[in-house]
Amino acid sequence: MGINILLEIDWKNLWLKDLDFSMVLEIGIRTLIMFTFVLVFLRSSGKKGVRQLSIFEVAIIIALGSAAGDPMVSTESAILPSLLVFIVILLLYRLITYLTAKSQKMEMILEGDPMYIVEDGLFTLEKDGDANFAKDEFFAEMRVQNIEHLGQVRAAVLETNGQVSFLFYPENQVDYGLPIFPKPYHQKTENIVRQGHYACTHCAKVVEIASSHICERCGKQEWVPAINSIRYA
Repeated sequence: MGINILLEIDWKNLWLKDLDFSMVLEIGIRTLIMFTFVLVFLRSSGKKGVRQLSIFEVAIIIALGSAAGDPMVSTESAILPSLLVFIVILLLYRLITYLTAKSQKMEMILEGDPMYIVEDGLFTLEKDGDANFAKDEFFAEMRVQNIEHLGQVRAAVLETNGQVSFLFYPENQVDYGLPIFPKPYHQKTENIVRQGHYACTHCAKVVEIASSHICERCGKQEWVPAINSIRYA
C-alpha cells in the first residue's frame, strides 16, 4: 500500500510545480541580494554572534527572515518593499536599543532580569515547590562546566542572553549535593532502605536519612544518593 501511494505522487509537481527554468537565474539573483541585505543588517546591529542575542533580538531576526523569504522565491514580490522593511526594522532596533541604554525599566521589559537558578547548592523555587527552569537543559550546561553535583555550586545565574554564570565553592567547602550526570541521577527512588546522604531531585536539598522521607523544603518524596566529590576544572 505504501508503494502504491509513492507511485501516485506527482513527483514533478512536488519538486518543480510551475517553475519556469527561465526564472532560475532571477531567483538566484534575488536570493543573493536578500541574503546580502540580511548580512548587512546583522553587521549594522553590532552583534557578533547568536549567543549574544536577547529575546527581543531573536524577534527581530524572525521578522527579517519573513521579510527576506518571499522576494527570494516569489517573482511576484518586489525587492524594494522588503528593503524598506529592513530599513524600518533597523531604525526600530536602533531606537529601542537607545531607549534601553537610557532606561533600566525599558531594558527589564524587553530583556528581563538575570535569574538565580542555584543558591547555596539548592535549586531556587518560585512557590509551592515549582521549579522555574528546564532541568535537563540546565544539567547539560553544568556538565559542560565539569560540574558533577550541586554541592560544588555556590550560585548559578541564568543571564538574559541565555548563558549561565557559575560561582563555585572552594575545595574545602564542597558538601554533599544532587548528582547531575545521567547514571547517578537516574538512581532516584521514593523508597529508601539504607542510611546515607540523599538529595531531593526536585529542590536538591540534602539530608541524612535511613527510610522514606518527605522533603521539608519542597514537599516532594523522590531522592537520589548524594555525592561530595571535588570539582576538577
